[in-house]
Amino acid sequence: MNKMHRGSTERIRHLREISDKLSIPCVSMERAVLLTEAYKTYEGKVSPPILRGLSFKHIMENRALYIEKGALIVGEKGHKPWAAPTFPELCCHSLEDFDNMDNREKVFFKVTDTDKKIQEDVIIPYWKDRALMTRMNVILPQAWHNLFQAGLFTEFLMQRGPGHTVADGKIYQKGYSDFLKDIEAALESLDYNNDLDALNKREELEGMKLVCEGMIIFGERYAAKARALAETETDPVWKKELLELAEICDAVPKHAPKTFRQAVQMYWFTHIGVTIEMNNWDAYSPGKLDQHLEPFYNTDIEEGRITRENAKEILENLWIQFNNQPAPPKVGITLKESATYTDFCNINTGALRPDGTCGVSDVSYLILEVMDEMKLLQPSSNVQISQKTPEYFLREALKISRKGWGQPAFYNSEAIIQELLYLGKSLDDARDSGIASGCVETGTAGKEAYVLTGYLNIPKIFELVLNRGFDSYTKTQVGIDLGDPRDFTTYGEVYDAFYKQLKYVVDVKVAGNNVIERMYMDHMPVPLLSVITDDCIKSGVDYNAGGARYNTSYIQCVGIATLTDSLAVIKKNVFEDCKLEMDQLLAACKANFAGYDEIYHTVHNETPKYGNDDDYADSILKRVADSLQNTIAGRKTPKGSKTVVEFLPTTCHVYFGQVMEASPNGRYAGTPLPDGISPEKGADRNGPTAVIKSASKLDQLKTGGALLNQKFSPAVVAGEDGITHMANLIRSYFALDGHHLQFNVIERETLIKAQQNPKGYENLIVRVAGYSDYFNNLDRALQDEIINRTEQVFS
Repeated sequence: MNKMHRGSTERIRHLREISDKLSIPCVSMERAVLLTEAYKTYEGKVSPPILRGLSFKHIMENRALYIEKGALIVGEKGHKPWAAPTFPELCCHSLEDFDNMDNREKVFFKVTDTDKKIQEDVIIPYWKDRALMTRMNVILPQAWHNLFQAGLFTEFLMQRGPGHTVADGKIYQKGYSDFLKDIEAALESLDYNNDLDALNKREELEGMKLVCEGMIIFGERYAAKARALAETETDPVWKKELLELAEICDAVPKHAPKTFRQAVQMYWFTHIGVTIEMNNWDAYSPGKLDQHLEPFYNTDIEEGRITRENAKEILENLWIQFNNQPAPPKVGITLKESATYTDFCNINTGALRPDGTCGVSDVSYLILEVMDEMKLLQPSSNVQISQKTPEYFLREALKISRKGWGQPAFYNSEAIIQELLYLGKSLDDARDSGIASGCVETGTAGKEAYVLTGYLNIPKIFELVLNRGFDSYTKTQVGIDLGDPRDFTTYGEVYDAFYKQLKYVVDVKVAGNNVIERMYMDHMPVPLLSVITDDCIKSGVDYNAGGARYNTSYIQCVGIATLTDSLAVIKKNVFEDCKLEMDQLLAACKANFAGYDEIYHTVHNETPKYGNDDDYADSILKRVADSLQNTIAGRKTPKGSKTVVEFLPTTCHVYFGQVMEASPNGRYAGTPLPDGISPEKGADRNGPTAVIKSASKLDQLKTGGALLNQKFSPAVVAGEDGITHMANLIRSYFALDGHHLQFNVIERETLIKAQQNPKGYENLIVRVAGYSDYFNNLDRALQDEIINRTEQVFS
């Protein structure tokens, strides 16, 4: 089916066609201009929370409103679909940035001459020196910049704010007028005699009031616009629907929703509000959408207000709205770590209920049907699988996954709950709100600020050891000199050197994290996000300042398989079997193995590799994982977060590989690292069962998530037997406490043909890391990485 013709009704097919016709991503200057107007009026006169509240309200009072004919759900981040706002308070783009965005072949954003003129005359003069990224670059120490430029780590919060924000059930139980009442009560209870922070709390709560007023105004303006359009509309059907839309917007977001459609619109208005307030990484996700909508669905069905088909149509319209919102523009290293339009909204379906019972309902199956019918990149969709999940639900989800476009992904409900308990959440909160968001990250929806701080290039840390701290990419001494590796006499000395270099790099990274976190605490409150996150109103403390019930900071580790296999090469071949001299191995890596065929054969084909259920390699994996935990986990941050290890790459495994020399395991210079905890390309030779057994030896319950990709040809998973094999693989892996599993089901030859003839494969979607994307949207290196993943078979 052509992507333009997808949808269960003529209405949805029309809206999908309009969406696809508009799907040329462009920059929207509207938010930046309105934000600048507000800052010029109020900056220096009010506190940061009130400044942010006034700015948000000004935006919502004055921004353009877009209503497409036939729409059941309304709201855009920009002035139209596929128009992405900019956030100059975080990152003030230069005119060169705008030219780069406009001219990029992949992940481009079209910029008009008028846009450039506004940026040059209005935005840059005000924001160039005020933008948080500009100030960070001045404050962060040179050691941090050296490691950052060398590709030892990345930093999410330079061009994006703290995110990983997920809705729980409160926005379906309260409208923003109700939140206003809660805020007023909190203001009235402030004790200026005994609470020395009362003034700060007052300022934060006043900022929260302003954003609630802004959200109410947003809905009222949409209601007024729909009525104004109805007055001149000559199509009687659309005229009636516009008046119905006006009534929906009269109700939400001011009041709590009472119907299925109101509930969906309530979420979407909140989604737009949160993502307009701040460019928060991973946008804003619905969490357990099936459970949130189920009461409205059941009531509307029972009372004859909607049919199942009506509900499906509303959800399909929501999917289109998600897809119309490309992730805001990124430049430089931030683009390289996340080269995609996907904004990482992730819907959890079929999760356990708060009482621990199975959460699968008719709405869960509806979501599967919508996902399958729409076949859109956004929202990302996953299913949570537990011991209580009906086999039929798992098989229906696998039938969609088997179609080869990477959705849904599969998550282990029991593992998610155990991970949250390990990190200090209550059992009630873990069951009620335990979700996966973004790629694979675990958190408690509506109760936690869990923030990704950047990726960590684990094998490059070891590369620094082998080069005495010198980086061949930047031609700079960036690490510590731990001695000539040729002088190491035992494998233990090699590993100790890695551990010392790891600690140095992590120390520099975490010190930078703490500086950046403090800057967000002091200068970039997010009062709207605070309103809808427990317990920010109660504490009078902002989401970005530690006001949430739980606070977590993640460091995402990339390339553990490359490091594991490289250490195995040195341990076995240099020190145990004495097949190689360290000097020979280092020379082979420097030469990218050119002229070193025998050494390459030894390290690539004759050395134990992670991914084969081989305890020799897997024991090294476990030791590396323990070292990461010992070095990273539990570190305190200024707002009281705990730092947590997780394993995911987005597209950073490509960038990290590009800044590296050849690795001792036979990985060539400049080639991508493996994604998540997936084995090195071609290393996993004993089938998918061996892969999951190896992966399960890493204690994933101590992480915030661990991504595992598996690739099959369609023939391998064909028929009912194919579904059974996939289901058994998931059940087995999850019984071993695996966190996540996802599939690419596609022939290698198809991918090669698509690379050679892009126009003939415009609709081809593949699973990249924790998200899916059009194959044509990926750069050549990432396409090659996906092509070269091991194609598994069931024995």
